[in-house]
Amino acid sequence: MLKRFITSREALLIGAIVLLLGLISSRFPGFVTPANLANVFNDTSPLILLAVGQMIVILTKCIDLSVAANLALTGMVVSMVNVAAPGLPIAVILAIAVGLGTLLGMFNGLLVWKLAIPPIVVTLGTMTIFRGIIFVISDGKWVNSHEMSPTFKAFPRTEILGLPVLGWIAIIAVIVFTVVMTRTTLGRAFYAAGGNPHAATYAGINVGKTQFWAFTISGALAGLTGYLWVSRFAVSYVDIAGGFELDVVAACVIGGVSIMGGIGTVAGALLGALFLGIIKNALPVVDISPFWQLAISGGAIIIAVALNAQANREKGRIILKRAEQAT
Repeated sequence: MLKRFITSREALLIGAIVLLLGLISSRFPGFVTPANLANVFNDTSPLILLAVGQMIVILTKCIDLSVAANLALTGMVVSMVNVAAPGLPIAVILAIAVGLGTLLGMFNGLLVWKLAIPPIVVTLGTMTIFRGIIFVISDGKWVNSHEMSPTFKAFPRTEILGLPVLGWIAIIAVIVFTVVMTRTTLGRAFYAAGGNPHAATYAGINVGKTQFWAFTISGALAGLTGYLWVSRFAVSYVDIAGGFELDVVAACVIGGVSIMGGIGTVAGALLGALFLGIIKNALPVVDISPFWQLAISGGAIIIAVALNAQANREKGRIILKRAEQAT
């Protein structure tokens, strides 16, 4: 068990994160103080939430490129609801955010399941549709901080045991979906649908329906993140979180989630998100333009996919060698 963990992608990522923190702290010791690391985790929490949902989608041999647009649309809707009804309880705002995000995710899932449209085509289309809807309902205008109620803005920033609620929600999501993926029939179905769709079908698993539920979960998490994002940054506009879907995919593949489906863990997605989060927060500290973030994310995706492909080739060679020995 210990040997398997040491050679796992998760252990490699933990080592890379520790090494990265060591390099940064050698020049800027204040970066690794507990308070600053808590801030880094809090900043990375939206990415963690979306990466967990994306990981489940990728497991089923799909991809969801509309998560950032889902986040933006949901964020705009709840912002406008708050402006229209500032006294609405936060529980209702959360229900609206999760509910709308879930519906948007279901829309993606139905198109993939019932119409058999390739997921990348579906989500590229809905990504544009969602952004267009934001422009239509907002007339291209922003919802700014002074228009939002204090309660609306305070919820994700409220600290519990030194960590804001936003960070605690990310921790709870990681725990819940770790249990779902490792201890439930649905979790096993996600792995089966992506690992071997034909065998899954013979085992009685409806692959299309399983993919539908993956998109639904991803949408729900994107909707939740939509409210948390706009309330934390106290602003909502058409292009909010533009390009963030690249970071989400990067976090997953860096965390060892195979784009071929069937391979990946919640812990891997978490560590991949933390790796990117540390880099993003460290760039200004080491005097590197934040605009390099996109280039770094893209490069990380290529390197991670290459490592995954190499690992799969090695496994294939081992299987073939065993087959030759058996004959």
